[in-house]
Amino acid sequence: AHPDPSLSSLFAKENLARMSEEQLNRYDRLINEPSNDWDIYYWATEAKPTPVEFDTDVMAMLREFAKNRNREQRLRQPDLEYLFEPPR
Repeated sequence: AHPDPSLSSLFAKENLARMSEEQLNRYDRLINEPSNDWDIYYWATEAKPTPVEFDTDVMAMLREFAKNRNREQRLRQPDLEYLFEPPR
């Protein structure tokens, strides 16, 4: 199972269009070379240090994206509207 399938796909959706060809190549390598998706997740969330060969500007962008995403998740409250629906 992928730890957070939306992390890399949301990152891609928001960032790929403005990345250079070199950055796209580095991103492609980042998501395809590591044998374990968990590794990318741990590096992005800084739970583990990123190996030198993957510690690029693209990894820095992904780390920043993960930080902002965590902040957004903490700020968003669960939907409580169902508590206030009249009984049927």
